Amino acid sequence: MQAECSALRREDVYAVVVTYRPELPLLEEAINAVLPQVGRMLVFDNATADLQYKAWLDQAEARERIEVLRSPANVGLGAAINQAWQRARAAGFRHLLLLDQDSVADPAMVATLHDALARLRRERPVAAVGPAFHDARDGSAAPFVRIGFPLNHKLHGAPGQCIECDFLITSGSLLPLNVLERIGGMDAGLFIDNVDLDWSFRARSHGHALYGVCDAGMRHRIGDRLRRVPGLRNPVQIHGPVRLYYMMRNRVLLYRRAHVPRTWVAQDVPRLLLKFAGMSLFVRPRLANLRAMLRGIAHGIAGRDGPMPG
Repeated sequence: MQAECSALRREDVYAVVVTYRPELPLLEEAINAVLPQVGRMLVFDNATADLQYKAWLDQAEARERIEVLRSPANVGLGAAINQAWQRARAAGFRHLLLLDQDSVADPAMVATLHDALARLRRERPVAAVGPAFHDARDGSAAPFVRIGFPLNHKLHGAPGQCIECDFLITSGSLLPLNVLERIGGMDAGLFIDNVDLDWSFRARSHGHALYGVCDAGMRHRIGDRLRRVPGLRNPVQIHGPVRLYYMMRNRVLLYRRAHVPRTWVAQDVPRLLLKFAGMSLFVRPRLANLRAMLRGIAHGIAGRDGPMPG
């Protein structure tokens, strides 16, 4: 009976992993971990120009229950997820699982999320659930977050708990397709950073809750690398100039949106200033970081979205 229920849950879920210049061993680990847990998986590649990876995609496409979509241009994370949503709907699936190329799911992650989502939706409208995850590099556990002022409330929870939160990261999130129909898909114009924040805030503005499921686990990486800073308990996540451009631009774009909580804006502006100072003064390449962030802020103020020009 338990095996039958597990199979039903699996066949109900369509997964998408969005790739761009992935580390192949890590991507293979991520796919092998989640494929037995879902009905079908889409590998959506954003125009990775690597012959070895193209050959790997050909091999992956031959595997059972894996689809491959090779985008001729890098369309970003939001547009890729939206295309996966349409494929999942056309194929008759009811849930969409989102994954990054460096996210490795625990063996029962999908079933645990699926069961929690079904239980929670009997009580109230729920837009998505996500797993508890820790950084694969140093083992640090990421909290679920409730927005506060001047500081957020960071909640780790305990076994058996489902924690209501104000946003979920993209990777590991399980979304019912009928919720996507009501709320809409991801904002493709944001391209990559804050796509998850924008959708989470929009879902909550429509009266839908978000939950972190403590019994569902995943290994994940945030940032290009980690750096220890004296006086801080956790390492700082370091990003390159291109990501810094999107991070600065997109948060400025979000500041003006009606569905974005004013409390988040009030406490994020100081974070923007601190990140701007830290990445331009203390993290190499300083000048490139400074230019990318200034450009991002200027484009955010101008309301410009889409891929980074040039």
